[in-house]
Amino acid sequence: MKTQRLTRAESREQTRERLLEAARKLFVRKGVAATSVEDIAEVAGYTRGAFYSNFGGKLELLLESLRRDDDRARASLQAIIEESDTPEEMKARTIAYFEQCLLEHESFALWLEATRLACRNTGLQARIGAFQHDRLEHLSAHIRMVSERIGRPLSVQADAVAFSLAALCEGVQLFRMRNHQMMSDQAIQTALAGFFSYVSSQWVEEGLCHDHCASVPG
Repeated sequence: MKTQRLTRAESREQTRERLLEAARKLFVRKGVAATSVEDIAEVAGYTRGAFYSNFGGKLELLLESLRRDDDRARASLQAIIEESDTPEEMKARTIAYFEQCLLEHESFALWLEATRLACRNTGLQARIGAFQHDRLEHLSAHIRMVSERIGRPLSVQADAVAFSLAALCEGVQLFRMRNHQMMSDQAIQTALAGFFSYVSSQWVEEGLCHDHCASVPG
């Protein structure tokens, strides 16, 4: 069977994907500083010249990996909204999603590496700050959409819930990275269950919401 040749654009895209995959693995295992351009090119099966034909440097690869992580997170949360048949299913899938995020190490390791580097690089600091701001904005929007689907508004601001959830996730992942044996999967599930139990207690009943809204000065 004759092998179909890739177009120039397809070949370039394949090269970029292999370089990105290699860089991600090396950044997680060794860190950005300890990973050289030659390391990335060798693992991907290309030359140093091929690397620079596609990327300007290691930080570009790091930022692209973070952007893709962010895109996947947005798509996953959007799928929860669109594919859940009931409010109960939506809440259960949201909890399961964040539980899986906490148990997954690779993405957090990349964000931690980027944050460390940003402490000494003001340009990178601005980019990472923009990523984090967008993440919180999207998480707040997800919480508001869940509230609308459930038909019960929160008694606290969605932005505050989003910030608290993000802080909890980062704190748990950092603690687990340093004390893996102490932070078991069960402990993570318990922490998340406690947080979402609190959030659930903040959903305002329909009648209470009407009374509260009526009492607020216009």
